[in-house]
Amino acid sequence: MSPPASDSVLFSHDEEVMGTVVSFRVLKHALSRESLLEAVEGACAVLHSVDDVFSTWKPASPISRLRRGEISMKEAPAEVSTVLELCEHARERSGGWFDPWAMPGGVDPTGLVKGWAIELALDVLRGAGVEAALVNGGGDIAVAGLPSDGFWSVGIQHPWKREALACVLAVDAAVATSGSYERGAHLVDPRSGSPVEAVASATVTGPRLAIADALATALAVGGDLAWEQISGLDGVDAYMIRSDGSEVASPGIRFVD
Repeated sequence: MSPPASDSVLFSHDEEVMGTVVSFRVLKHALSRESLLEAVEGACAVLHSVDDVFSTWKPASPISRLRRGEISMKEAPAEVSTVLELCEHARERSGGWFDPWAMPGGVDPTGLVKGWAIELALDVLRGAGVEAALVNGGGDIAVAGLPSDGFWSVGIQHPWKREALACVLAVDAAVATSGSYERGAHLVDPRSGSPVEAVASATVTGPRLAIADALATALAVGGDLAWEQISGLDGVDAYMIRSDGSEVASPGIRFVD
């Protein structure tokens, strides 16, 4: 992410959590430094709390215990039901290409929960009085407020050229990108249960990062088969780089020159 030339980052912080680095960039606020630090600390605490509940890498996490059948949904923390309800919504909108219930080992909301956590973290900043900020968790980005020129410029990493960008998008709410280039072959086809690399990179923009995160995962899994379903949804837009290097974008995607 690079803010417009007319704006400068007033505060930045990087937090290691959820298996990635979550970056906070604040452009506008009227807080004391102490109050701003407290807000960012609170946002980071939310991220760690979500990780403690939903990490499938932590054997004692509620989601791990639920997957093993050690606890029921009634015994799980309330946020588990909240996230799984969002997952059901995303499964319906994606035409089944996003399906946490089809993952090996039991229900796994990983493809949505990071976006949801970043939304919560950004809400903490908003609630504290931050006027314009961006939170980026490994390419899943939510923004609050707007820079002076009316949009955030978000670079989409090129899937094969580590130091290059595939493009720069104008974003005013949320954008998520999924692909195997960042974490290796971690995507699973819900219809076969097997690892899949349908496309090189899939990006979805929209008003909610949790849903954009899930739909980007679905598009990365389904590729062209999922494109018509997802690119035609109201309120979201998509950009995809196929494995052969060809690209496709829905009409609402805004490229920055």
